[in-house]
Amino acid sequence: MEYIKLNKESGSTTRINFNNGVPYISYRILDDIPWLKNAVSTRLGGVSKDYLASMNLGFNRGDLDENVIRNHEIFANVIGVNPKNIVTGNQTHTTNVKVVTKDDCGKGIYRDRNYTDIDGLITNEKGIVLATYYADCVPLLIVDTKNKAIGLSHSGWRGTVGKIGKVTIEKMGELYGTKPEDIVACIGPSICQKCYEISEEVAVQFKEAFPDNIKEILIDKGNGKYQLDLWECNRINFKEAGVLPENIKVTDICTCHNTDVLFSHRGHNGKRGNLGAFLSIV
Repeated sequence: MEYIKLNKESGSTTRINFNNGVPYISYRILDDIPWLKNAVSTRLGGVSKDYLASMNLGFNRGDLDENVIRNHEIFANVIGVNPKNIVTGNQTHTTNVKVVTKDDCGKGIYRDRNYTDIDGLITNEKGIVLATYYADCVPLLIVDTKNKAIGLSHSGWRGTVGKIGKVTIEKMGELYGTKPEDIVACIGPSICQKCYEISEEVAVQFKEAFPDNIKEILIDKGNGKYQLDLWECNRINFKEAGVLPENIKVTDICTCHNTDVLFSHRGHNGKRGNLGAFLSIV
């Protein structure tokens, strides 16, 4: 399923929720964890205007700062978290992972960040809300169900080649004692293979990073162009990290197929806002 429906049912892995008329996407397997909040925003329910309408969560998209802050506050209220406890990455398509503590709350929204080049966030502290942003790239939601630790990572094609999902899990293991068999890992709404064309230069990097899975991840169009399956690549990365196959949930929603409901860099030809993924221990 690559098409979203704005009702209370979506596909087998995700559901559409409404609170005060504002929709958001959540993962069924994560909704069943009582100490966890998980959510991915849509483009609906905020205060932004024109091509950013209306739930734009990106400060770098030409929006008014007050609109972006207000959108975060609206969305935080909808999913039941404190907006002042949100901590954002400084996404630059790296595999760098930051350990987030209470001292970081508000950074990226109400306070300046004192860190750069961060695409992954991890914590085991209650109340902190991890947030990363998207408009085709892949949200990775990682939950250690035994030690109550979480990770949220932004995986574009560079992060996927660099296996940021695996890197995030290894970092959680170092700090929190996380074991792969205790992890639930979700691959969030993002661009599907049908919509994601890449160049030969990028394809070569994926052939090198996934030598045993080339047929599964790449479709050769015969003109120096390929269709890339970021969802499958990230599933492979989680599997290589040791996550049990039954605990890896792949998205059923494509951003580019759903530009009326979701922001998509390719679907909107670069003229778009940002979606947000949120993960918190309550």
